[in-house]
Amino acid sequence: MKRTLTALGVGSLLLGTLSLPGAASAEERTCRGTINAATVDNLRVPSGALCTLNGTTVKGTVKVETNARLSANSIRVVGNVQSEGHDWVKVVSSRIGGSIQLKQGGDVNVRSNRVGQDVQIFTNRGTKTISNNRINGNLQCKSNVPAPVGGGNVVGGNKEDQCRRL
Repeated sequence: MKRTLTALGVGSLLLGTLSLPGAASAEERTCRGTINAATVDNLRVPSGALCTLNGTTVKGTVKVETNARLSANSIRVVGNVQSEGHDWVKVVSSRIGGSIQLKQGGDVNVRSNRVGQDVQIFTNRGTKTISNNRINGNLQCKSNVPAPVGGGNVVGGNKEDQCRRL
């Protein structure tokens, strides 16, 4: 009898632990159009869409999908801004807690931001401007055609490859 009660108690404890509120994963919001001063968990710009963020707070990560466009002004992102295959991405006067990682896409405009980790611009085509950012990590640019332009970036780590003079 004592074993049965102990097993029931442990089972109830485990069941109670599994059903705690807050155990669910963060919500992902899809952006097509404009989001102003709102707070969201994660944000996804779907393939082919245009997303404009003005004063938006993202508690997670911003992901820009293939052929999508992102215009972000004065936003706060706890995580990263990431894209693979974007049409264009513009991040201006914003605070990014993690990294900005843009690869195999089109135009890039990263200007007057505070970035907690790295800025990585790899294998993009079109115009790439990287200027007046404060980057705690590295500024890394590689295999972009044409090479990025800009300047005035303050970098805590290293300026590498195509961005070594920016």
